[in-house]
Amino acid sequence: MTPQYYFDHAASAPRRDEVVAAMEPWLRGVVGNPSGSHRAAREARRAVEEARDEVAEFVGAKPGGVIFTAGGTESCHLAIAGVTHHHRRTHDASAIVISRTEHNAVLDAAEMMARDFENVTVRFVDVDAEGVLDLESLRQALDVDVAIVSVMAANNETGICQPLDGVSALAHAVPNGVLTHTDAVAGAPWLYLPMATSTIDMISICAHKIGGPVNSGALILRSDIALDAMVPGGGQERGRRGGTVDVAACVGLAAAARITAKELAETNDRVIDFHHRLCAALSFLPGCEITAPSASKVPGTVHVTFEGIVSDELLFLLDQEGVCASAASSCSSGAGQSSHVLAAMGMALERSRGSLRLSMGPETTLEEVDALIGILSSVVYRLATEA
Repeated sequence: MTPQYYFDHAASAPRRDEVVAAMEPWLRGVVGNPSGSHRAAREARRAVEEARDEVAEFVGAKPGGVIFTAGGTESCHLAIAGVTHHHRRTHDASAIVISRTEHNAVLDAAEMMARDFENVTVRFVDVDAEGVLDLESLRQALDVDVAIVSVMAANNETGICQPLDGVSALAHAVPNGVLTHTDAVAGAPWLYLPMATSTIDMISICAHKIGGPVNSGALILRSDIALDAMVPGGGQERGRRGGTVDVAACVGLAAAARITAKELAETNDRVIDFHHRLCAALSFLPGCEITAPSASKVPGTVHVTFEGIVSDELLFLLDQEGVCASAASSCSSGAGQSSHVLAAMGMALERSRGSLRLSMGPETTLEEVDALIGILSSVVYRLATEA
């Protein structure tokens, strides 16, 4: 049987054993509704509130600002749509400012609002050739009509980190201030969020990128921010997200956050070495270029492109050898379609069609990295010979 080499943590990280153990009591038998008043309900509510405390600590916020959601996509949608809905009721015009390299969770939410409401517009902020936000472009996009600015902490495709302190400084300098949001889903496994997002008003995270369950996430508010519930009804989550709270999902997110925070420094130190090892080896392969070599990145992501090689062919052969990887975001449709992230960086379409994202996590070993180098080298030389 072919061994499996998992280098797609940025799509979904392996479920941690500690997470499974923490969730297990809430996956069978009587699980009370946390909104109830009897003993089972009180036990469920206690578990949810303890989870809320841990998620708040993970981001460096107050527990009252934690809104549990069904993943990162809902979290981003609640931030963008919820704030804009509230803003447009008291303003003649409402603008949403986002970078051109945002995840589709943010892009689609912003474009939906602009499509559905005539007084809502989307303003896009440019990035440079390495994918880093252009702060002057952001400054020009800001004025008193802006409802929210959303810039991701680290890009889900390339791993490139963004200047969040600069974003918040410009946004808060606008008269009366502009609310800021960051999609920290890709950054959460690697960044110390209490520091990296300390000046940002709203932070989105999800569980399955840090070893927790899918369909579990949170939007964390650093202050009492006015936003409309996108799922009204029931009054749960202080009226900001209706529906019975999933106790197991909350507990799983909290356990994953706790373990990630505990291991953060050690994991970063070890995976940084793997990152350098991979980049050094891949740079010698024919037609290979490391994406944004000078930009600050999370250590777990190595993004490269190949000249004359199509991602579909590369991924097919890697899969046959047991390597799990991806071309771009796992939410994108087809490697033959140009990545909007790489297009925003000014990368030629022919080059971007040969993209490869290799993403690691706490479980990644040196032996797996060396095996990947050998397999990928063999596959690239094979494709180059056949071209």
